[in-house]
Amino acid sequence: MPEPHLLCFGDYDPWDIDAMSQDFELHWLSASHDPLDMSADERALIQAFAFKGHDPMSAEIMDAFPNLEIIANFGVGYDSIDVAHALSRGIKLSNTPDVLTDDVADLAVGMLLGLSRDIPGASHWVTSGQWGQEGAYPLQRTVSGQKVGIVGLGRIGRAIAERMVPFQSELHYYARSAKDTPGWTYHDSPATLAAHVDILVVAVSANPETAGIVSREVLDALGPDGVLVNISRGITVDEEGLISALQHKRIRGAALDVFYSEPNIDERFLELDNVLLQPHQSSATVETRKKMGQLQRDNLHAHFAGTPLLTPVTG
Repeated sequence: MPEPHLLCFGDYDPWDIDAMSQDFELHWLSASHDPLDMSADERALIQAFAFKGHDPMSAEIMDAFPNLEIIANFGVGYDSIDVAHALSRGIKLSNTPDVLTDDVADLAVGMLLGLSRDIPGASHWVTSGQWGQEGAYPLQRTVSGQKVGIVGLGRIGRAIAERMVPFQSELHYYARSAKDTPGWTYHDSPATLAAHVDILVVAVSANPETAGIVSREVLDALGPDGVLVNISRGITVDEEGLISALQHKRIRGAALDVFYSEPNIDERFLELDNVLLQPHQSSATVETRKKMGQLQRDNLHAHFAGTPLLTPVTG
């Protein structure tokens, strides 16, 4: 039986390329990185996409591949894919949830600690010689015992909340409905949540309903001593409102792994002294990326074997 033809989007690690090449006929995008630049004959061969990255996967791209059967997404978020169009064409979709939950939650807590204790700045204080020349580093802020609010209590949001339990945190959350939680407090709006906490962590999935869910109103409710942590997607926060709140100290600080226009982020972030910025690397460990690649391939194998997808996206 001939191997299925697979078009790869994004930069894959050698272990993923080696594994995919064993079971699929691999195709790669041209130097332009535009799939529409492929010849019509080559596009007609493609049966599956291995999709890694955040560039738009539009209806136009899908329709240029008449024999496309499945898009296997490398990552839990699929907001860049036109899911409705794919499903209308009968194209199956999968993603890679669960396997990255721990690393994302770990980084969220790490960013909170890094921002609150200014770990990057304190490290520079030592390496620059300022410790010896100027003495002790300025006092920073405590994390333990603070009121922590989670916007979105899915897999990742719950994992972050559970990690904050040993910090003696008072836990609050917003979700579409109240969850079975061990004494955590449910709020029916992000603004109400923000008004009751010191630290607001954004962990919702990105979709039209959650775009801008952390609005200027929410940031104002968080207040001048509040801290924002975002490990979801840039579009879930009103970025213009966030920059203004940071510039004018209407919130104390923000730890951000995601941005609107990444990797070319708004340059005003670079001028701020109350942020900790990361290059969208919450799942970026060798161990987790290997698990994500395996799950992506397992979904592809399931499809071509005629069995149900392990982690389907259904809408």
